[in-house]
Amino acid sequence: MSAAAPPVPVAVGPGLALALLGSIAFSGKAIIVKLAYRYDVDAVTLIMYRMLFALPLFALIAWWAGRGKPPLTRREWAAIVGLGISGYYLASFLDFLGLQYISASLERLILYLNPTLVLALSVLLFKKKVTARQLIAAGVSYSGVLVVFGHEIGTLGSNVALGSVLVFASAVSYAIYLVYSGELVKRLGSLRLVGWASLVACVFCIGQFAVLRPLSAAVVAPEVLWLSLLNATLCTVAPVLMVMMAIERIGATLAAQTGMVGPLSTLLMGVVLLGEPFSLWIAAGTALVLIGIWMLARARVAEGK
Repeated sequence: MSAAAPPVPVAVGPGLALALLGSIAFSGKAIIVKLAYRYDVDAVTLIMYRMLFALPLFALIAWWAGRGKPPLTRREWAAIVGLGISGYYLASFLDFLGLQYISASLERLILYLNPTLVLALSVLLFKKKVTARQLIAAGVSYSGVLVVFGHEIGTLGSNVALGSVLVFASAVSYAIYLVYSGELVKRLGSLRLVGWASLVACVFCIGQFAVLRPLSAAVVAPEVLWLSLLNATLCTVAPVLMVMMAIERIGATLAAQTGMVGPLSTLLMGVVLLGEPFSLWIAAGTALVLIGIWMLARARVAEGK
């Protein structure tokens, strides 16, 4: 009897490339928003155009992921609406508002605190035990954000505090989505849930504009339309698909670790495309946030969670 053939190694290159590109593309959202604000447009109008352009793409994703699947129940619809409001409508709108007052680099660092917020919500809502290693990791990450925050409030003024609070609230809103979406992801699949929840957010963002702004407010500079189209496609829908494809190839853990390139890419794009200042304070803060998130991921692996 011949010996069994050795297992064929799985090529991780394409998966890593997808994860990297997805993280960089998603990080570009803040850069595009900051560029659009230069054309005298407000957050309500800007996010309306982003979601208007993204709506048909998310509808296609929801339809594609739901082919051959049983129809959604009333309970699932209710959960999708709640998660769509929390994870995509509120999180996106608060983020857009905050970007009016802070740099793209600080915004990305605050959003990157998300794993620590998920941990905190798990402790508060589900009485999950937190370890000393996790607390130290969270402390390192938050110290990094405080370093950059202190630098910006000294150079950009008191509005930095308002912008930081808004972006932090955005991160909390998305963390709530992550905490409560677990069971629904198992039943529907992540792609189907993302498609429908994002469609809910699209409806709310477009409806918000219809209620709060006159129709004349939709008349914006052509550059805003092009930037919004780029935001909707390259920085909203494409990263979702690329990260999902990466997870299929290399797993969620490695894909998440690869995503740590996000704050670095935002920092570099902010300097090159927006002319944002680069200093040792920003570099140190970014390093501390990334080290803290890496420590938190290591703590979870060590505990088998």
